[in-house]
Amino acid sequence: MGAPSQFVGQTISHYRILRELGSGGMGVVYEAEDLRLRRHVALKFLPDAMVKDQKALLRLEREARAASALNHPNICTIYDVEEHNHQPVIVMEVLDGETLKERIRRGPVSTHEVLEFGIQASEALDAAHAKGIIHRDIKPGNIFIVGGRRIKILDFGLAKKIASDVLENESDEESLTAEGVIPGTTGYMSPEQVRGEEVDTRTDLFSLGVVLYEMATGTRPFLGKNRVLLMDAILNARPVAPTHVNHALPASIDAIIGKLLEKDRTFRYQHADDLGSDLKRLKLETDSGQIAVATVAPAAHRKSRRSGWKLSVSGVLAISSLVGVLLYVRRPHALTEKDTIVLADFENKTGDDVFDETLKQALAVDLSQSPFLNILSDRKVTDTLRLMGREPTQRVTGEVARELCQRVGSKAMLEGSISSLGDEYVLGLNAINCSTGDILVADQARTSGKSEVLKAIDKSASVLRNKLGESLASVQKFSTPVEEATTSSLEALKAYSIGRRVFFQNGDAPAVPYYERAVELDPNFAMAYTALAVSYDNLGQATRATENANAAFKLRARVSERERYRISAYYYTDVTGELDKARQTYELWRQSYPRDILPPGNLGDLYMKLGQWEKALRETQDVGRLEPNSAMYNSNLAQIQLALNRIEESKATLNQALARKLDSRELRVSIYETAFLLNDQQTMQQQLAWAAGRAGEEDWLLSAQADTEAYFGRLVSAREFSQRAISSGVHAGAKEAAALWQVDAALREAEFGNRELARQDALAALALMPGRDVRSVAGLALARAGETVPAQKLAEVLSKELPLHTVVQGYWLPCIRAAIAISTKNPAMAVQILRSAPPYELGQSFPFLLGMLYPIYLRGQAYLLMHQGKEAAAEFQTIIDHRGIVLNFPLGALAHLGLGRAYALQGDTGQARAAYQDFFTFWKDADPDIPILKEAKTEVVKLSPP
Repeated sequence: MGAPSQFVGQTISHYRILRELGSGGMGVVYEAEDLRLRRHVALKFLPDAMVKDQKALLRLEREARAASALNHPNICTIYDVEEHNHQPVIVMEVLDGETLKERIRRGPVSTHEVLEFGIQASEALDAAHAKGIIHRDIKPGNIFIVGGRRIKILDFGLAKKIASDVLENESDEESLTAEGVIPGTTGYMSPEQVRGEEVDTRTDLFSLGVVLYEMATGTRPFLGKNRVLLMDAILNARPVAPTHVNHALPASIDAIIGKLLEKDRTFRYQHADDLGSDLKRLKLETDSGQIAVATVAPAAHRKSRRSGWKLSVSGVLAISSLVGVLLYVRRPHALTEKDTIVLADFENKTGDDVFDETLKQALAVDLSQSPFLNILSDRKVTDTLRLMGREPTQRVTGEVARELCQRVGSKAMLEGSISSLGDEYVLGLNAINCSTGDILVADQARTSGKSEVLKAIDKSASVLRNKLGESLASVQKFSTPVEEATTSSLEALKAYSIGRRVFFQNGDAPAVPYYERAVELDPNFAMAYTALAVSYDNLGQATRATENANAAFKLRARVSERERYRISAYYYTDVTGELDKARQTYELWRQSYPRDILPPGNLGDLYMKLGQWEKALRETQDVGRLEPNSAMYNSNLAQIQLALNRIEESKATLNQALARKLDSRELRVSIYETAFLLNDQQTMQQQLAWAAGRAGEEDWLLSAQADTEAYFGRLVSAREFSQRAISSGVHAGAKEAAALWQVDAALREAEFGNRELARQDALAALALMPGRDVRSVAGLALARAGETVPAQKLAEVLSKELPLHTVVQGYWLPCIRAAIAISTKNPAMAVQILRSAPPYELGQSFPFLLGMLYPIYLRGQAYLLMHQGKEAAAEFQTIIDHRGIVLNFPLGALAHLGLGRAYALQGDTGQARAAYQDFFTFWKDADPDIPILKEAKTEVVKLSPP
């Protein structure tokens, strides 16, 4: 190939080589300028000695094939593969920084860096493994640190497709290795690599374990004077626990790295995301100071490496777990951690209605802090009462409580009473066996006045928890007083309690006034702020949701451990938008409270936003195992089944939910969407009739019908339904939801070619309520309407205000900027901008309950402008293939038109005509004056006969 300087200044394809960046055994890398897109890239060539080496050529091509299939922030992006002098040249992103190998040489790596880099590496491997790709050479030299904070995995030259449809033949595999040489770098090989066995994704996890060990300790876990001895150490030696080498490490890291370095891969982490979860949990604990640092082991204990390591793996997990073995010493008690308890309504004998509902809520807060006791949730009580044929508003006392208890299979019910004796109050609590009626535990307390009642509840709850089977250590650890966890105001607690009941019985809108009253009475009531945030979010009022979530987050030190998880997770999800932090918090929450449905339920919702539908399904199914009669669970499950193209399963899920008398707006929207895919007009109309006149619910179904009308080109009718949805939202006091329906209408006008109407609708929506979500969608609508200046301004403000927001930064901003590039006739730039969107593009286009698939649609439009018909066809076909995600959003129909245009560019008139005809079939009743329809009719005439 010649000396490196020979290439500097030369132009290869449309790349001008600027300088050499580095060289290694597998290639020489140059920095170059992409003359077409005006960006700097890296070009990787083979070194001189390998130009004629077919093995090296095949390895380089394999690197390109593997890595180009990946698009992840922690994997070096492959842009293209060029050819120069009959050999491949890989075009990749240029990186500025240093390798992890260089970082380790410079000195100790902090615990924060070990965990942060480990988390990023696990996420990168999870993405690669999901695509069926094994790296097979994870080592510090193949991990690049950019800006000191973010890593990029390099060199997929040894990557191997998992379960490839076309199996590599033996000669191909041998061509990658000389006789006796195993792919990989010896010090970081897994035992199965050393033995020459078939490898799978777990081999990368072993190698990553070696890297983490080296980062944590400064030395590798396996050493040998030569390659043979080193391989023997990998197969047989057990390394010293990391904390015995570096005493500043958190104790729990031994268990994590130990599991990675298991010789038998069946005992290792089985998936990279499981490793990531444990690392994130440990990072949260170390960041918050909640975890112990390892202490120096006594000399006698350090004699045996094997026993010391085993103790770390098994023992440290118990120490780090919030629900550790010390908290649950087994002894015979009334209940076990598998049993559930039904809380009956208190019998109020005082004549003071301030105690109505209040004391039951206070007791629930006390008992729900326990990781041991399992309190039947208000949601499940409401759903079960409906199944029993009772009104959900009925008080749960006496025989009703016992029948409910037996119906759900609870072992015990808890009855409470309060009476007054002069200035004193007497509280009584009885835990009763549901089957026999026997009293399991009883407690009575007296207080000197009304202000002391909540403190008495605290004391009685602690007594009950211990007598029912929870250890004293656990009771003491998880016992935030009610006045601190909620409020010292009985009136505020009562308003909150009524709001909770109304929420579970009638939904969000009727509950909001009670929550508002609670924070008016006590401005430091964190739980009430969180309840408001959730309800406003469910009602499409993101700005009010954010305001209340911020207020709760500032007060999070005042609440119980369980509520702190809830407040933090919600804050990260819907305020800062840091979905990764939210996921970490949910995982910690689930570890501490494994029977709580909110962590898996909200994780499922989070994965729906990200378009990770299989993960969403797993989490949502976990909810079903805990609480199958939740309306929210059934609606989410149905939406996930639609996204996975399991339409009949979705229909069955929804029918079963209705048969169990479950109901909610979300459930009705899911029924509507499923009916749309099944072309069941009657069922769709039934959902519209159900929603009629329901404040906070009617507007969602009306807007859905507007999308349906637009999907079939009935634009006049779509406008009418949108206007009704807007008016309904405004009438219900949900101005932000109304603005969403208006900006949704703006998008459709832009796509249909009515640019001025799109501009008017977008500006009207911004004038009505310029919240985060409205601005995101308005920016896209304006960009698609050619209004690039206001669209750019909106994008700049959103980027500045929400720098960490996953959905805004990963989905909406790339769409807005790509749409601006298309409007300014720079389609290549649009394609480049959208390279960051694939991790999110198949998700729900939050705040909407469907996936618009806009990044895919915009890429298709850009490729059409670039006259790349094949690439455009692939994008539009992707939308058509995901009808269970795009649902009734008009892009689902317009994708057929895009496909026809793409085939026409390829000269395939037969396929083009068929695609055009599919579009015309959808739009057979369309309004005739829609600009895009006129264009389509003109285009199809120009196609030559098949």
